[in-house]
Amino acid sequence: MTPRPLLAALALSATAAPAQMSPPVSGATPVALRPALPPALPYADVADLVLAAPVIADATIRSTVQLKGADAVGVRPGFVRFYMEADVAALIRGAGGLPPRVGWLYDAAFDARGRMPRFKKARVLLFARATATPGQLQLVAPDAQLGWAPDLDTRVRSIAREVLAPAAPPRVTGVGQAFHVAGALPGEGETQVFLQTADSRPVSLSVLRRPGERPRWAVALSEIVDDAAAPPPRDTLLWYRLACVLPPRLPGASIAGLAADDAIRAAEDYAFVLAQLGACGRTRS
Repeated sequence: MTPRPLLAALALSATAAPAQMSPPVSGATPVALRPALPPALPYADVADLVLAAPVIADATIRSTVQLKGADAVGVRPGFVRFYMEADVAALIRGAGGLPPRVGWLYDAAFDARGRMPRFKKARVLLFARATATPGQLQLVAPDAQLGWAPDLDTRVRSIAREVLAPAAPPRVTGVGQAFHVAGALPGEGETQVFLQTADSRPVSLSVLRRPGERPRWAVALSEIVDDAAAPPPRDTLLWYRLACVLPPRLPGASIAGLAADDAIRAAEDYAFVLAQLGACGRTRS
């Protein structure tokens, strides 16, 4: 049985620190593992885990111990709690590094036949935070242990690089003021919607309409909207910051000071942007 002080340590969280990257592992053979989430995870689900995890590791499980009694308090029906230890193959994200072997708690579901899952020698991706006990991790969510797969590994590393990039887009927290200016011709006009961000960096949406042309829209990460502004490609961090955060309708406060016609057009242009972004696609709770 895992010592109780160790289990208590695993319940602690540590403050996230600036992250570091390590190169991909080569030569490792993944072992089949029923993941906690569907195999083909949407970008938003993976991004949620990457952004929440100060530590992301590629590891191979060395041993598991089933926990019972007081050590398994709160386990959901149909699940079993394990204390797991694994050998770290690569640190994808995490300041200060990790020891060669780490441990953590994980609640796993029984399979369709009611059998206990088996994890030994399985290769996994861990999304976690450090605890006060060296080498002990705490998963950032109950489903933050995923079976390793090449495409998932590639996506996790790509998102982690985007997050760490100096020019990474800021976290959008809301919608600010919107403006619309009608053009000289019928149907011509431009809408600009300013977004609120966690660090007050500028982000704005713009929609340009000209008669006989398809509306053009762009997102700008500076005070000035120039020719370099463009829509963000799907499944990128900027797309995620918008598609998974923006409200379904332009808030009334954003257009409160506009004339009625301008407010209507601004709301229509905002809805056009949302349609172009498409659904966030998040499946996790």
